[in-house]
Amino acid sequence: MRIRKAVIPAAGFGTRFLPATKSQPKEMLPVVDKPLIQYGVEEAVQSGIENIAIIISRGKSSIEDYFDKSPELEQFLKEKRKLDLLEEIKGISNLAEFCYIRQKKALGLGHAILMGEDYIGQEPFAVLLPDDIFDCHIPCTKQLVDAYYEVKASIIVLGRVDEEGTKKYGIIKPKQISERLFQIEDMIEKPGPDRAFSDLGILGRYIFNPEIFEAIKKTSPDSRGEIQITDAIRLLLETQPIYGYLFEGKRYDAGDKLGFMEAIIDLALKRAEFGQKLREYLKSLL
Repeated sequence: MRIRKAVIPAAGFGTRFLPATKSQPKEMLPVVDKPLIQYGVEEAVQSGIENIAIIISRGKSSIEDYFDKSPELEQFLKEKRKLDLLEEIKGISNLAEFCYIRQKKALGLGHAILMGEDYIGQEPFAVLLPDDIFDCHIPCTKQLVDAYYEVKASIIVLGRVDEEGTKKYGIIKPKQISERLFQIEDMIEKPGPDRAFSDLGILGRYIFNPEIFEAIKKTSPDSRGEIQITDAIRLLLETQPIYGYLFEGKRYDAGDKLGFMEAIIDLALKRAEFGQKLREYLKSLL
């Protein structure tokens, strides 16, 4: 079955970016000239996805407004003959068909994904965490979709991590199938270097078969009362194979302040209109 739906969890408080996120969603912080969440949406669309459910919470209405039509702004741009900007703005609301689902209480990533069950139905679907920006020749989710069609099983994006990364990400116990494809034998959430199975971390892109929803429902909350998707995946492993795919490209952890700044600099350097001037400016600082 074709992957045509995605869930983007965007209901968190964005505490790592306070005070900037006190009154605006972290997902709407600009990376060069686009909000963070737009990078994930565009990646999904470029990967063949047509329908996107965004999981939001109180205070996130600006996300809905952003992907909606803006007649007043469109009319203003039309009158001012700013036709390039007009087409760009109109294109945002036409990227995909959007559905917004409100999560009333932050109960973990597993719970946020579960909120999309009725929307997804009995289809395989993608999950994209908006904190991650992937800069890849082939969109990261497209790489994952292609691998899913090969294995016909739930599959997650993997990346090589250092010792510090083992404290930040879920780590898998891999059985290598090919250069980039691994069958997952076990996984552990943020184990640290002494307990890590490998250097392969789980990096914010997933494709799940719908059986993940029942696994989430059976998953016990952790000590903070949150349902972790890693625990649900481990439960699903008991009944069906799950794979990991080592993506090709570069990832930015834009949910971290340093990663956010790295993404801005690197993506800005690629822009024809000011990349060279920015490069010269950065050289002057060194």
